[in-house]
Amino acid sequence: MSIFKDKVLLITGGTGSFGNAVLKRFLRTDIGEIRIFSRDEKKQDDMRHEYQAKFPEVAHKIKFYIGDVRSLESVRAAMPGTDYIFHAAALKQVPSCEFFPMEAVRTNVVGTDNVLTAAIESGVKSVICLSTDKAAYPINAMGITKAIEEKVAVAKSRLCNPDKTKICCTRYGNVMCSRGSVIPLWIEQIRAGLPITLTEPSMTRFIMSLDEAVDLVLFAFEHGANGDILVQKAPACTVQVQAEAVCELFGGKKEDIKVIGIRHGEKMYETLLTKEECAKAVDMGNFYRVPADNRDLNYDKFFTEGDVEHVTIEEFNSDNAYRLSLEETKVKIAALEYIQEELAKKK
Repeated sequence: MSIFKDKVLLITGGTGSFGNAVLKRFLRTDIGEIRIFSRDEKKQDDMRHEYQAKFPEVAHKIKFYIGDVRSLESVRAAMPGTDYIFHAAALKQVPSCEFFPMEAVRTNVVGTDNVLTAAIESGVKSVICLSTDKAAYPINAMGITKAIEEKVAVAKSRLCNPDKTKICCTRYGNVMCSRGSVIPLWIEQIRAGLPITLTEPSMTRFIMSLDEAVDLVLFAFEHGANGDILVQKAPACTVQVQAEAVCELFGGKKEDIKVIGIRHGEKMYETLLTKEECAKAVDMGNFYRVPADNRDLNYDKFFTEGDVEHVTIEEFNSDNAYRLSLEETKVKIAALEYIQEELAKKK
């Protein structure tokens, strides 16, 4: 028996890569129901047919809700009977958020506030909000709106009754082969006989699989306290190494890699924990936990009651994280289900 036995799990943005990974992980367990909430009826219909074909004996556990996190009323409609929420709905692509920042605000900020408001009203037991390394020291609209999402979640955690609703955030780096990931693009370019394109060879990024993203959310669900931000100690690699690994797997020519320059709002490296967060982060083995700052608005007392805790670890970023070699990167990429399916097409 699991903690999800007979429970109802709602996934916002559930037709995306993360939602599909959760379904594959949970559908055959003793979970009661998984609700997929999104605004795209075509993706929902495709998902419905796919899971009915692949998992006919358990597909009835999936329920589909058309709605938009931007609308509080549509979110409220999906809440009755919900025990847990994985909030994955977001605008995630850096360039599109740069050109349409208010759209990112409406989805990433207002949408999160709506989900948490409805969850608290309905007495949902636990909400895990998915964030990104771009929320730490943000320089682009996507990162800024995800940083505000985290602030909204922490603020809501202070106002709700923790005995009724727990709110946590997870922050992670690039999820390989998720929607918007560069690896599927590179595979298409190789198959078309084109040079693969990358922005800047020395740029570093954290990399993790979809399964590891689900693991982080489940860790937060089981071990996070109200208002926490949970971070996985992910490895990193340069974009050049990642591109070369894909070339070796799919027969691309490494000498033809084409550098196209940094895009709008991109960083040379990403940060999972800021120096300020490291001052209070708790090392939990493969994860870091950043507890919420639950001091009140009585600022005066901080002139007499200072915080004497010192930084015990460095800023955790993709430049000082464990750096994967070409071979290690290739092994990590080759283990992905998507890559195995793509490699099978070559035979």
